[in-house]
Amino acid sequence: MMQHSWSQMTRVFGRIGLLSFGGPAAQIALLHDALVSREKWLTEEQYLRALSLCMLLPGPEAMQLATYAGWRLRGVAGGLLAGLLFVVPGAIVILALALAYVRYGDVPMVQAAFLGIKAAVIIVVLQALMRLGGKALNGAAAWGLAGAAFVALFVFGVPFPAVVIFAGLFGALRANAEVQFSVPPTTTKNTMRSVLILGGLWAAPLIALWLTAQTFLLDIGLFFSKLAVVTFGGAYAVLAYMTQQVVQDHGWITTGEMIDALGLAETTPGPLILVTEFVALLAGYAQGGVALALAAGAVTLWVTFVPCFLWIFAAGPYLDHIAARPRLAAALQSITAAVVGVILNLSVWFALHVIFDRISTSSAFAVPLPDVASLNLWAVVLTGAAALLMLQFRVGFVSTLALMAVAGCGLSLLGLV
Repeated sequence: MMQHSWSQMTRVFGRIGLLSFGGPAAQIALLHDALVSREKWLTEEQYLRALSLCMLLPGPEAMQLATYAGWRLRGVAGGLLAGLLFVVPGAIVILALALAYVRYGDVPMVQAAFLGIKAAVIIVVLQALMRLGGKALNGAAAWGLAGAAFVALFVFGVPFPAVVIFAGLFGALRANAEVQFSVPPTTTKNTMRSVLILGGLWAAPLIALWLTAQTFLLDIGLFFSKLAVVTFGGAYAVLAYMTQQVVQDHGWITTGEMIDALGLAETTPGPLILVTEFVALLAGYAQGGVALALAAGAVTLWVTFVPCFLWIFAAGPYLDHIAARPRLAAALQSITAAVVGVILNLSVWFALHVIFDRISTSSAFAVPLPDVASLNLWAVVLTGAAALLMLQFRVGFVSTLALMAVAGCGLSLLGLV
């Protein structure tokens, strides 16, 4: 594996973790800019191939993509460093916001700042779509798959796994199976060791909670462990299921608290699945105050993200092996094309929820229908300002985020948002 200094990796992946606002589409864009364009640690082909793999795995795809990149650079230790730096900043912010939330309720100034940040994120995602689409959509079939994936998800609400399976089968059936490549060796021994260690670490706190009869914390751990296994397609794919479970079935939090949790998780750095930490903190606080809230949050973070490392360390070593098999490589390429449609779906969903305050769903289809009367004019103005800064004046992402956050706070102080 290529060797890079730990300080350099810490700087790059730390920057990614601190700036990973806006959900998976924006995070994928940020990773592409850092790993492919700036540092050139991954080629375009390696990046797209890894992204396709992460889309196939349960869990947050962007965090797993960062973990894969770190693993490719410095092995398991590098993967742990990259993945933790992607998650920890957001987890700390969520912890602080959750504690402020239970003490003071909603924080208008914070939400106003995040409104400006989200406006900038819309433009970042637009730039990413243009770059990724230009690389991944290299023919009529690829364009067709991307379009079909978008329509299937956005209009008909087809489950994400079904979209991925169709794209993979389509590519495999069209491949020329007679072409042969040399197949790189795989490290089965090291892979099995990583799986056994991480599997044991995943189960350890659950066993300890069971032995000590910590019923509430065990229920939290088991529920979010199950969620870690079924989150194919990222957090968006399971938000409805999670909301029903934590609000209606378990009664851990209210519907209003769940909506606030989603709003805060969308606007903080890190993967959107950190909403699980916020939910656990609120549930723990309601059950037993701050101490139980901190314990519930810690258990949830552990059982949510340890499996993410497990999936990558188990599957990552075989990615080049897969790419050397004609039919498997063709399936992965087709999935990559479909992923562009997936990102477009996430991007449109995100933009609509920024610009409109109320979104409903068509009774016949899955199309999100914005309430025109709920149009947030200041969100439109902020988005336009972000577009002007980034597209016209070429202001950097970090500077634009800071300016948009300040603009949001200014509007809040003036009583406009």
